[in-house]
Amino acid sequence: VLAESNPGRYGFLWHWFDEIYVLLDLLLQQHYLSRCSASFSENFYSLKRIPIGDCRQQPLATAGLPKRQHWKSLLLLVLVPYLKGKLEKLVSSLREEDEYSIHPPSSSWKRFYRAFLAAYPFVNMTWEGWFLVQQLCYILGKAQHHSPMLRLAGVRLVRLTAEDIQALEKKLAGATSSETPSIKTQVQSAVKKALGGIAFSLSSGLSVSVFFLQFLDWWYSSENQEAIKSLTALPTPPPPMHLDHGASSALLPKLKTVCPLCRKIRVNATALSTSGFVFCYRCAYSYVKAHQRCPITGYATELQHLVKLYSPES
Repeated sequence: VLAESNPGRYGFLWHWFDEIYVLLDLLLQQHYLSRCSASFSENFYSLKRIPIGDCRQQPLATAGLPKRQHWKSLLLLVLVPYLKGKLEKLVSSLREEDEYSIHPPSSSWKRFYRAFLAAYPFVNMTWEGWFLVQQLCYILGKAQHHSPMLRLAGVRLVRLTAEDIQALEKKLAGATSSETPSIKTQVQSAVKKALGGIAFSLSSGLSVSVFFLQFLDWWYSSENQEAIKSLTALPTPPPPMHLDHGASSALLPKLKTVCPLCRKIRVNATALSTSGFVFCYRCAYSYVKAHQRCPITGYATELQHLVKLYSPES
């Protein structure tokens, strides 16, 4: 919301969105692993993690995981999805560069990333197939884990028992009634209460959000098309205004076939979906990659917002 309402000041949030999300996810998962021996989603479904072993009596959820299993679970819950998402974005950008031939054909860098692009589908197929085989083995009762990440973390999932629920309630009640003699303890208790309140709000809000999404699905169904037409019959919004009038902002040329950046006839005409203005592909790619915004309007823009235009003759 901040980046879209004021891209000039808060546009950097789009650039660092993945890192900010990972940091918040790290705090959330750390809270639930230390408090409930489970991730956020696992605790929502009344599950807990226990170490893999031959002990018949399961430890309580409030006992927490051993340090080794705890940190393995935290890294696999947070770091692996982050790295996988970054790798997919890298592959997407390399495919765009290969399609539009940004680098010379004889460069060693182009040979390297072409080999990487050729090998990536097989690596991704192996990764997804590993998860599929593990899930099939779990369904058939041949494995204790539905995900290889649990096996790598050295834990397995079980249901919360009545003793676990009572222990969690006692722990929460004890944390609220414990004395806090020192300022340091008071600050730590306040931080824990704040994190616990945020986590509880997210957990409670998730069930409310599911109900709200079901309500939206019903509202926008075929039975309510008349209501949709009445709500969407709004006037066309005006064209985007110039947000950046500085010296670095490109002024629109008089001829529509001229690129606003290089001031030459456009080559490989490419539009920015965030503003609708058309540039040369090389100009738009270089500018957006460096500044993360539209050169005309200043709207926050990423490389995925570049849309190549094709002439009727082609």
